[in-house]
Amino acid sequence: MHYLFNVTDGANSAGFSYIRVPLGSTDFSASTYSYDDFSGDAPLYLFSIGATPSYVWTVLRDILSTNNQLKVHILPWSPPGWMKQGTMKGGSLNPAYIAVMANYLLKSVQGFHNKGIPVYAISIQNEPENSNPTYPTCSMPVSTEGPIGIALRTMLDGNGFSSVKIIGYEHNWVDAANYPVQLMQQAGSAFAGVSFHCYQGTVSQQAQFTSVYPTKEVYFTECSGTIGSDWWSDIKWYMSNLFIGSLSYGSSSGLMWNLALDGNGSPKLAGTNSCTPPCRGVVQVNSDGTWNPNQEFYAMAQASKAILPRDVGGPWGQRIGVSVGGSLSWALVVGAYVTKRVSPSDWNRYSLVVLNWDDSAATTWNPQPVIATIEFRGMQATYTFPVGVTTLWWYAPD
Repeated sequence: MHYLFNVTDGANSAGFSYIRVPLGSTDFSASTYSYDDFSGDAPLYLFSIGATPSYVWTVLRDILSTNNQLKVHILPWSPPGWMKQGTMKGGSLNPAYIAVMANYLLKSVQGFHNKGIPVYAISIQNEPENSNPTYPTCSMPVSTEGPIGIALRTMLDGNGFSSVKIIGYEHNWVDAANYPVQLMQQAGSAFAGVSFHCYQGTVSQQAQFTSVYPTKEVYFTECSGTIGSDWWSDIKWYMSNLFIGSLSYGSSSGLMWNLALDGNGSPKLAGTNSCTPPCRGVVQVNSDGTWNPNQEFYAMAQASKAILPRDVGGPWGQRIGVSVGGSLSWALVVGAYVTKRVSPSDWNRYSLVVLNWDDSAATTWNPQPVIATIEFRGMQATYTFPVGVTTLWWYAPD
């Protein structure tokens, strides 16, 4: 856990600080379940967060014991089947259960709280434009998600959870100009912002939302690698599109799905057709109990190290503007960040995360380092960026 989640400055750790936890089963569960599988239980008398496998709570507590600043974002892949067409797999929510679903989500927040897991954010529905019938999914139009969000906001505020954010959409870049914009138009007062996934569209489409709602929060919450893909090609894509790219288009987070899988991409729900070829976890758990990090880990870690608090309990890094010029500017993808300090007399930390992807892959593998001049407040420094990802920092007064 320390290698993944320790946020202590200077520790040999990635310092991951944001995790998304399903409410009920997904395509990577051993079985299909929700927190209330008793048909017609509209008052949710039989709601039980205990349906979650006990090891989930053990792992979350272990992570929190390493990183007490962890942000936990929860959401369902599907409402209980009886709120739909009798199954959690595919279909859509019966609008008659809008208020019941809001209460279901409130009870989920309360259940996590009672388990000692503080909730940072909750979403109404994972991938509301996906109704795949082979695993828990749910088609949920804006006209349904919006009213659930409004009802849930009132319930959270009235039950001591006013700090819990409601994050909408949770789906692909390709529809950034439509669903999330319409959601804010219809129910913007309830939603702190929206989140995106990578499976359709391009990262630049995040701007189609942020240009309309520049003050709403944006999160990037899901992408998955696949077993057998090329390590370096993956690193280039992840940095360009997610861990530098998505942040450059306004995201406050960059997550992968799943955190841990075995070498076959399991566990996986029987019968699901998701993830073909099999998905790869951020880390791989081996049959002998050992584990090893995959390329997703290293891509995320390079970005994470740039924003970790410099001081214990201090602020996290924030993205700042950066520009890249010159004849080789095409070779570098750059993100820039500043981390403030607890004491105003201490200098801030300024960080760069730089991808040099000039591997001359159009011909043969021929990595080309790029010599760059870094300009900051009228000062200059020269640095040679090797092919790969480099995270570097320096200190300067506010």
